[in-house]
Amino acid sequence: MKYVLIAGASGMIGSIILDECLSSSRINRVISLVRKKSNTTRAKLKEVIIEDFTVYDNHRNLFKNIDTAFFCIGVYTGGVPDKLFKEITVDYAVHFAEMLKEHSPNAKLCLLSGAGADRAEKSKTSFALYKGMAENQIDRLGLEFYAFRPAYIYPVEPRKEPNLMYGIMRNLYPVLRLLGSNFSIKSTELAQAMYEIGIKGTDKKILENKDLIHYLKGQSKFE
Repeated sequence: MKYVLIAGASGMIGSIILDECLSSSRINRVISLVRKKSNTTRAKLKEVIIEDFTVYDNHRNLFKNIDTAFFCIGVYTGGVPDKLFKEITVDYAVHFAEMLKEHSPNAKLCLLSGAGADRAEKSKTSFALYKGMAENQIDRLGLEFYAFRPAYIYPVEPRKEPNLMYGIMRNLYPVLRLLGSNFSIKSTELAQAMYEIGIKGTDKKILENKDLIHYLKGQSKFE
């Protein structure tokens, strides 16, 4: 029986992972770090409001005895000023990982990163640069760490698209799917891969979009 910690369970991918964790017989406790309470109430779920995702002084106990942690907090490029974008992408993720390392050093950590993450940290694109920074800093902690790098994520559930580009991409999804495994993945597919690898682990630590699609070909549906 496993203990799971999730940051970002209100998002598109985190919410699917949360649902699967709550329905899984392999997991008996789920701690979800949130900014505000959700409408989800389950016996195995503990929601904790976090005001600042860079300060966990009053929440250290939440990171103890964790088997698997999922960090799915993110923001769309251009959605916030660059300084805040870096804080959310790098600082939030790294502080979460540092707390996990301190209190559950044997835990698996699954980071929702993104295609093009630049570990050389030379990219002039904020998204690639900051995702690469986050991966590097977390990797140096020595956790069992998996970086998930999806390309375009097709939202299976209807939603209001965050900007015009995402609306266009949604309409182009059938074409992207035909182009092969490098270009797109369904939200449910990405969540499934993260969930399964978070529970079981895998040999590969950086999982590009094509790796995720390949991995899923050998997996059954969620239990």
